[in-house]
Amino acid sequence: MLWNGPAKARLTVILAHGAGAPMDTPFMTFFAEGLAKKGIRVGRFEFPYMAAAREQGKRLPPDREPVLLDCWRAVSAELKTPFVIGGKSMGGRMASLIADEVGASALLCLGYPFVGGGGKENPKRTAHLAKLKTPTLICQGTRDPMGNAAFVSALPLSRKIHISWAEDGDHDFSPRKSSNRTHEQNLAEALDAAGRFLEPLRT
Repeated sequence: MLWNGPAKARLTVILAHGAGAPMDTPFMTFFAEGLAKKGIRVGRFEFPYMAAAREQGKRLPPDREPVLLDCWRAVSAELKTPFVIGGKSMGGRMASLIADEVGASALLCLGYPFVGGGGKENPKRTAHLAKLKTPTLICQGTRDPMGNAAFVSALPLSRKIHISWAEDGDHDFSPRKSSNRTHEQNLAEALDAAGRFLEPLRT
């Protein structure tokens, strides 16, 4: 586990990585350090396949869903309330599947993969979101190929889910040069949205 923020903070946020990148990417580090500066204790962990990939120095495919979910359950079992789970892409999606079960105070997803990498719709990725009871913030790029604004807006999402849109952002919130936006702007706005969302839990 990689930690940022005060050890005695009232609120703990645990973030998991996406399918193809580890827990210490610039994207993950930006949000971990940014939330830590807001007085939140932030932990990052790696699923077994990613930890093995780091040790072996080669890329490995993600673990099966049951392994990923059990990993999240084990991490959550060590936390005291209030705690928040979530993460980047696949990490956030796995967290969303067990957020109600483990009693998370909130869920924070950074670039949710509403559709697969090939652009294929899969009800397994979205059906549970209609019944989700955990307060949720999804930070999402408006042109994310894994769930753009038009696609996501048409989904029957739970009223507990709020979405913060990164203008012209892709899956990593990066905008096109023609948008007159910068990646830094989108990241900063997503971090601010996350901070506002989590503020009631840390006071």
